[in-house]
Amino acid sequence: MTHDDDDLDTRAGDAEGATRRRLKTFRHVPHEQLMHPWDLKATTALGKVPGFELATRKMMEYGLERIFYLENTADNVRVTDKMFPRLHRYLRWGCQILGVEEPEMYMNMDPVPNAYTYGHTRPFIVLTSGLVDMLDEQERLFVIGHELGHIKFGHVLYTVLAENIRVVIDIIGKATLGVGSLLGTGLALPLLDWYRKAELSADRAALLCVQDREVAFRSFMKIAGGSVAMAAQMEIGEFMRQIRAYEEADESTLNRAYKIWITAFRTHPFPIMRANHLDRWIESGECGKATGLQL
Repeated sequence: MTHDDDDLDTRAGDAEGATRRRLKTFRHVPHEQLMHPWDLKATTALGKVPGFELATRKMMEYGLERIFYLENTADNVRVTDKMFPRLHRYLRWGCQILGVEEPEMYMNMDPVPNAYTYGHTRPFIVLTSGLVDMLDEQERLFVIGHELGHIKFGHVLYTVLAENIRVVIDIIGKATLGVGSLLGTGLALPLLDWYRKAELSADRAALLCVQDREVAFRSFMKIAGGSVAMAAQMEIGEFMRQIRAYEEADESTLNRAYKIWITAFRTHPFPIMRANHLDRWIESGECGKATGLQL
């Protein structure tokens, strides 16, 4: 177990008082201690997929990363110390806690709650207005911490590929006179499987940023079915009971097979599943063992 002694004092410069406490920093904790074992295993398996290296090379060759960056800067508003300063403060805190070089972050005007990170050589984070409006202050830090987790764990290159797998397969097909198109499902399924499992590692990074399990579960609850107008009527205890009910359904082999089928082409795990995995990391004592953080 390793963590830094120079804890972050979030009170400094925080006149409104949100998240007013000292937070531990984890800049030197090895990635392997923090990453979800499914993520580590899936990353290894992904590298063995036939055609994966070709897909990655073609993606970089056609400059998708640069295209996304230019489109983002033209269409969204960048978060700085003068533009959305509170969000920028959370970005700075998250970077200090996780030991990540500060990336650019943008706000996108979209009522659909979402956040994502793009770019390998120059990563940037995007939050939609719908997500920011739905979450409270600490929950916004949780989401930003999640995106920083993708950067910390080196997910961002594969993320661009996963988000654009259909485009990449089409490019490969044309470049190889159609032969590369046969890689379609064989490449897409393990890539999306990795993508979902990478989310579980990023959730751990988000927890380390807020250092409060209730904030994490509130965030998942709102992402699963939140309403700004009815947020006060949501109750974490009921949400946790729903998580346990989902796990109990795994006792049926048929239900296990059905869950695999309905998640195969998803880019993200179900929010309830994500909450369950994070809860187990805490309750098992593995979180405390890896980080020294007692929740």
